[in-house]
Amino acid sequence: MRSVEDQLAAVVDAAVAPEPIRVALTDALGLMCAEEVTSTTQVPGFPQAAVDGFAVRAVDVGGSAGLRRPERRDAAKEGPEGPEGPEGEEGAEGAGSEAPADPPVARERALPVVGEVPAGSQKPLRLQPRQAVRVATGAPLPTLADAVLPLEWTDRGRKRVTPQRPVRTGDFVRKPGDDIQPGDIAVRQGSVLGPAQIGLAAAAGRDKLLVYPRPRVTVMSYGLELVDLDRTPGLGQVFDIASYVVAAAAREAGADVHRAGIVNAEPRRMRETVAGHIAKSEFVVITGAVGGSGAAPMQEILRELGEVDTTRVAMHPGSVQGFGLLGDERTPTFLLPSNPVSALVIAETFIRPAIRRSLGKTAVTRRTVKARSLRELDSIPGRRGFIRARLMRDADSGEYLVEPLSALEAGPTHLLAGFAEANAMVHLPEDAIHVRPGDIVDVEFLHQRS
Repeated sequence: MRSVEDQLAAVVDAAVAPEPIRVALTDALGLMCAEEVTSTTQVPGFPQAAVDGFAVRAVDVGGSAGLRRPERRDAAKEGPEGPEGPEGEEGAEGAGSEAPADPPVARERALPVVGEVPAGSQKPLRLQPRQAVRVATGAPLPTLADAVLPLEWTDRGRKRVTPQRPVRTGDFVRKPGDDIQPGDIAVRQGSVLGPAQIGLAAAAGRDKLLVYPRPRVTVMSYGLELVDLDRTPGLGQVFDIASYVVAAAAREAGADVHRAGIVNAEPRRMRETVAGHIAKSEFVVITGAVGGSGAAPMQEILRELGEVDTTRVAMHPGSVQGFGLLGDERTPTFLLPSNPVSALVIAETFIRPAIRRSLGKTAVTRRTVKARSLRELDSIPGRRGFIRARLMRDADSGEYLVEPLSALEAGPTHLLAGFAEANAMVHLPEDAIHVRPGDIVDVEFLHQRS
């Protein structure tokens, strides 16, 4: 019997990323970048107002001579280019209000407002000494302006504006190239594309990117007793549930999933179907391909196509499973039982990590925490237990608490209904035969229900 760790290592090692393709930037979120994206321009490309206010020369509002701006008490919030803005930047309206009050600004420091520049303006303006120009956040600065006086630091005058605090050269100005310089690497090859990486690629002027696409996962089912959902089961027949469960789990993990349905039991057609799908998939999953003599014809076909290992794994549920590399492409193929609970546990434990690895994710498994069990729990000796549960957190202590779902509430372990009530799985090691209320156990987060 193989350990869970050994099975997981074999599965993850076999996972490979698909061949790169070029996609629109809007479709690249969550994918791994397959190229190095280099900027050919500087961002921003011109001196830009960082807040709504007035473009000025700092010397005209006491920033370089005469009136000096007091030091802020919270130096940690002072950036290299000046303090956080009161509006339109990270700061809130009235930023810097905790600083000591400035000396009153003399009335003769009022500056005539000689124009207004909105964001996106392409009309150049030239600022003369002792003048101000109203600017919006993102607007280009007039020539000779070296600072922006935030609107909140003035009397908000329309024709003449009186500064109430000084600014220094460079305050509230985004200088050309502050974010990206020509030749800078905007997105590195191998990076998983999140919102920030998408933004940097856009800033570099790229509307398409070379990425590793979502791995193609084909899910099919096998079993003479199975019928699809568009038919009414007869005597001895059941709906094909497991393939729907596994397809949903694979899609939730980030794969591009194709559910191929129930495989025809005639050997020649069975072989053609499986061979066709392994040639165009990164992963193949076949539910009903292990467990009992009924699965023997499928396993015989699979062994003709490649290597298949059906060694039991030391876990419950889901001990009966298989894994192999099939076809010339050596496509990773998972053989699962038709029981939907066992299939779902195997999908969470092995298939999900394989998909995440092929997507380039560094964390391939879900987050686990230590939690205090609220109930007694028994496990099978020598096997890793995966027990559905409700995970909670104590509002006062912050401690995680877990309530294993008992047979009374969730039904027998082979039924799926209890899983719908679970938001976590308790992981019990092979030597943990009995858990008492109050014992600390490992708990894995599952997909959160809203």
